[in-house]
Amino acid sequence: MRIIFSRKGFDSSAGGGPSPIVDGRPVSLPIPAGIASRTTYRSLGLGEHAARASRGRLGPDDLCHHDPMFLDDGSCAFGQCGAAQTHLARQGVGKGDLFLFFGLFRDETTGEPHHRIFGYLEVEELVSLAQGAPEELVALGHPHALEMHHRNDVVYRGPGRVAERASDALRLTVPGGPPSLWNRPEWLRLGELSYHDRADRWLRGQRLRSVARGQEFVADVGRRRAPREWLAQILAEIKAS
Repeated sequence: MRIIFSRKGFDSSAGGGPSPIVDGRPVSLPIPAGIASRTTYRSLGLGEHAARASRGRLGPDDLCHHDPMFLDDGSCAFGQCGAAQTHLARQGVGKGDLFLFFGLFRDETTGEPHHRIFGYLEVEELVSLAQGAPEELVALGHPHALEMHHRNDVVYRGPGRVAERASDALRLTVPGGPPSLWNRPEWLRLGELSYHDRADRWLRGQRLRSVARGQEFVADVGRRRAPREWLAQILAEIKAS
């Protein structure tokens, strides 16, 4: 089994600032649209939040890249392509693996920017778009189905949902620290997370200095018990209402 820490949503370069926490709930703002979209921030009920977080650079009628797409039936569809998809493929990511989506958020009380987990996707199916997108994905308006982003475009599908509360258990950044300084689970060690091979990133006190850029960080946990127990707790937090 693989756990993928998948960076998504607004940040200082994509969107212009952190996503908000609204009434105790993390609200991940999709990045501005690239080559294909039918979805505006207004249509997702995020128009005012996008305008505020982007400091007016984006408005309710701007198109956004609505991905990952969490559906009413309790499933999620997430597209990936290019170098990031090549990395996932080389790491062997597939059915039975689990994406933990995280992003940059602004604390509701202190205004502190920090990284936190806001949702998950358990992979049941990989849909290659090389030969065209299924009509179901086109009808949903999934951006990767509307137009090929790259020749290796893939959509991952399976059960998934977003967190209803911004609990401390889902926060990655250490209190008072820069967003990239994380509390890491005890089971996660040097050599076990892709893109984090430098020894100086693995600090004392169960801390990790995460890379500044990059989308998909893969931990192959196999059948180990400790990562699965940690993951069960994270999913329970996400599912709690």
